[in-house]
Amino acid sequence: MTNVPLDSHKGPQQPDRRSFLSLAWKVLGLAAVAEFLGVVGAYLWPRRGEGEGSRGIVEAGPVGEFTPASVTPFPQGRFYLVRLTDGGFLALSSKCSHLGCTVPWNEKDKTFPCPCHASVFDMRGNVLSPPAPRALDLFPITIESGVVKVDTGRRIQRERFEDGQVAYL
Repeated sequence: MTNVPLDSHKGPQQPDRRSFLSLAWKVLGLAAVAEFLGVVGAYLWPRRGEGEGSRGIVEAGPVGEFTPASVTPFPQGRFYLVRLTDGGFLALSSKCSHLGCTVPWNEKDKTFPCPCHASVFDMRGNVLSPPAPRALDLFPITIESGVVKVDTGRRIQRERFEDGQVAYL
């Protein structure tokens, strides 16, 4: 008769509780790290259509649709089309030049107040109240066949409003 260990006839051994819990914690830890990296990557990676040069030309509409002394929002293009009292046009970025918060148009006060840090801009984008260091950025405008077109792929930084920035028919 040969001596055979008793354990050899049991077949494959089941993992004990300690090794099972150790494996479970490792799997959960890897899942948490993968999720964290995914969130960081999504935050840092530009979203489709948001790159500076990816938007392109926006047809705002016929010149006659915009009355003098009016501000028309274009949320998709992230700009406001301003028609000045003399009939000229400005395409102002809707992002504050301080930290990039979206500024709304306040029709009653005829200003763009920043909700984040209380900067205020006038209808031409000039800073009325700091901390914004400079005027709202501009987008170039062309008027072709009576249609106003805004190039949202080319942002123009400026210190203040100047007459040469206005587009006329």
